Amino acid sequence: MAISDLNLPLGMLARSLSDAQQLAETLAADVAAVLRSAIDSQGVATLVVSGGRSPVAFFESLAQQQLPWSRVVISLADERWVPVNHATSNESLVRRHLLRGPAAEARFIGLYQVAGSLEQAALKTDQVLSELPPIDVLVLGMGDDGHTASLFPGSPNLCEALEPEGSRRCLPMQAPSEPRQRLSMTLSLLASARLPLLAIQGSAKLATLAEALSLDDPARMPIRAFLHSPLEIYWCP
Repeated sequence: MAISDLNLPLGMLARSLSDAQQLAETLAADVAAVLRSAIDSQGVATLVVSGGRSPVAFFESLAQQQLPWSRVVISLADERWVPVNHATSNESLVRRHLLRGPAAEARFIGLYQVAGSLEQAALKTDQVLSELPPIDVLVLGMGDDGHTASLFPGSPNLCEALEPEGSRRCLPMQAPSEPRQRLSMTLSLLASARLPLLAIQGSAKLATLAEALSLDDPARMPIRAFLHSPLEIYWCP
């Protein structure tokens, strides 16, 4: 299957890149261009990224882009509820691979909060995210089960998290993998991004995407809630 074989909704764009490095470099250059335009027009630009292993090359390429980084605000679509020095922390990943060199001047808004419970942490994060400027660029990933951010199929709060007009910015989520306890931006906040992008690699992810496109219920594969214009897809084999 090629990405051109997908039955994409009207207006939704997809790009096929030759390999992971070209995907990372192309995505970084395109994101930087949108951030520059936002800074030129409004003085500040906001970028929300996803964690995990896949975005590392993108982060490192983006960190090399020429930008007025002090005018960029960066946050995360989701986070594991672990201390920021934990090996699986998304914040730690961003700090190691993106917020370095000139890019270290960007303002970072993290999701992790110390609290007595995951729900209390989510409420604290919800308040922190009230300071997040409007999102100019959102970069999502996708799991083989069709989850994106930490919006996992079967998570107890998923229906609330997928409410298009929901009032919460962040909700506690339960992942099937370790560490299970997660914090995730909700659909209502993520969908407010002016330019949402999805970066995926490999034939398995392409098959997952095709399955998600065939569904009506985003609770089965939450990425389905984002599969409409103006989403742009970046894919490589």
